[in-house]
Amino acid sequence: MNDRSTAPVTVIGLGLMGQALAGAFLKAGHPTTVWNRTAAKADKLVAEGARLAPTAGEALRASPLTIICVTDYEVVRELLSEGDGEGGLAGTTVINLTSGTSAQAREAAQWAGRREARYLDGAIMAVPPVIGTPEAVILHSGPRADFEAHEGTLGALGTLTYLGEDLGLASLYDAAGLVMMWSVLNAWLQGTAMVKTAGVDAATFAPFAQQLATEVAGWLPGYAGQVDKGSFPAEVSALETDVRAMAHLVEESEAVGVNAEWPRLIKAIADRAIAAGHGKEQYPVLIEEFSTSQEGD
Repeated sequence: MNDRSTAPVTVIGLGLMGQALAGAFLKAGHPTTVWNRTAAKADKLVAEGARLAPTAGEALRASPLTIICVTDYEVVRELLSEGDGEGGLAGTTVINLTSGTSAQAREAAQWAGRREARYLDGAIMAVPPVIGTPEAVILHSGPRADFEAHEGTLGALGTLTYLGEDLGLASLYDAAGLVMMWSVLNAWLQGTAMVKTAGVDAATFAPFAQQLATEVAGWLPGYAGQVDKGSFPAEVSALETDVRAMAHLVEESEAVGVNAEWPRLIKAIADRAIAAGHGKEQYPVLIEEFSTSQEGD
């Protein structure tokens, strides 16, 4: 049995992220086979010691573990189906780190299973330069035994987080993380646009915004308790009070000539909750608005 610390691994897909993944395995001492439709993208990795497989099928057969990181799930299936690709799937473990939906992850697992491959889905919560460091968080979901069998090898990529047997969990967490990221960035950009009208530059506003974002993040565990209990007592502020502040935000944005689309959306969601009778409850009661698909979505 191979020592996990030096177990061979294959990486299919050599975009910036795929190259970073393969590079991390090489640095950690794993014999690494790579494959990409555009073979030239492997040149640097080959110079560092990687083996370039001539076909996807040979890449799959080269290692007990294959990491796939490509554009989307459709490309995953195309790559594994073309030529002798499917012939290399039987008996191997595939970990798909391609971004997609939870439904696509579950469908891909069924597709791989019919070809006698073990399958885990994953999501990379990091940018390529930090792959191979503790700052790179890699999410995994699927059969625990398959994850644990390769945990030692996967540790070369960063900090591993196993979410559970449901193969769709990694994709769901990935999407939820994107919501957090874009919401924080949008809020900062809205605020920055506002203060710039008074001559305050982004660099001056950023530390204040960072401090506030950190403080708000500290509220999450307490708010999570309310969400899980389905009870939203106004311990800090009632939603009907918050919505008045939202109205001020809309008014101020419009007054200084800044796009008020984002503040108006925030207020519209709160207005619906108040109309439904939740005005005297605390902000997390809006989970009921977020949990309901709006007509026309």
